[in-house]
Amino acid sequence: MTTPDRIASQAAERVRQFNHATIVTGDSWQYPPHAYAAIGQLAHLARMLPQAIEQTALPVEHTHKAGRVLIDGGSDPAPAVEHLREAVKTASDIAGLLAQALDHVHSASRSMGLDTRGLPEFED
Repeated sequence: MTTPDRIASQAAERVRQFNHATIVTGDSWQYPPHAYAAIGQLAHLARMLPQAIEQTALPVEHTHKAGRVLIDGGSDPAPAVEHLREAVKTASDIAGLLAQALDHVHSASRSMGLDTRGLPEFED
């Protein structure tokens, strides 16, 4: 069964694979356009994070609205739910800032290319 937590786990695994694949340069990871393309995809990923983060609170909100949230030790769930709301907002805001920063990195790398003059593999 595909569940949101499993999908997030798969996404984390793909980021781990990306990190491993970018440790060293190689045929498909050596020129500025390669970096530009990857940065663009990371920026795209980051732009989707605020919504993903905000939606993680939906099960708690739904359960709280139904009066069914329990807190360890039996304390009132309202402060804990409010704390969760604030933490989710902070994380969402920071993810938005990450997206803006990656958009800046993407823009900064836009004009970079490879000087192929004198490289035999690029001569006609």
